[in-house]
Amino acid sequence: MDPTYVGDELELFRTARNWKAYLREVLGRYLNGNVAEIGAGIGATAEVLADNPSVKSWLCVEPDPQQVAKIELLIAEGKLPKYVTALASSIKEIPSVPTFDSIIYVDVLEHIEHDRTEVEEAAKRLAPGGRLVVLGPAWQFLFSEFDKSIGHYRRYTLSSLRQLMPAGVEETDAFYLDGVGFLASLANKMFLKQGMPTLSQIQTWDSLMVPVSRITDNITSRFIGRSVVIIWTKRKNG
Repeated sequence: MDPTYVGDELELFRTARNWKAYLREVLGRYLNGNVAEIGAGIGATAEVLADNPSVKSWLCVEPDPQQVAKIELLIAEGKLPKYVTALASSIKEIPSVPTFDSIIYVDVLEHIEHDRTEVEEAAKRLAPGGRLVVLGPAWQFLFSEFDKSIGHYRRYTLSSLRQLMPAGVEETDAFYLDGVGFLASLANKMFLKQGMPTLSQIQTWDSLMVPVSRITDNITSRFIGRSVVIIWTKRKNG
């Protein structure tokens, strides 16, 4: 399979600083020890999540060598912590020992045709008590030209993610994020039908909608949103 990434949105969403800060606030608490980020892209997620006092090492796993080169440049320029490394590979090619304390997928699993197999392989590489953190686009009825253009196979709900739960883990937490962004995605699906958002649209969403979502998500107990999150923890007794 050609590992070259087909999407063009990575640089666009890299500018979404409020959204990245929100992810750091929400997901950072689940990350510790030796972390593997699967589908690390151009390193934008590592830029905001890897600098965490609970993290000892961070391995960016990315099948596209061109993207890995960009991550390595960030490391060389000191824009990522010294304990970050990059590997042009996939989860199946990583030895099951040593194991990781945290494995994270951020807007990645929807790009993988055999998602159940993917999370099963990830769970095998978790240490006892380790966490598998998955964030992806929510609600299949929002599947749009944008999803098609960047190679999505699907969108998720809490129910559909729960159906992927690997053996030997238990659910720790599950919720939606970005309730206001959900409305923007719905508008795109119904009216705009865009294959790719513009930089201006990304900046409007990030500067105006995300800060509101950070407030309303808590008020609504994160029952709806543009993104869905699930955290599984590997049982210590196997």
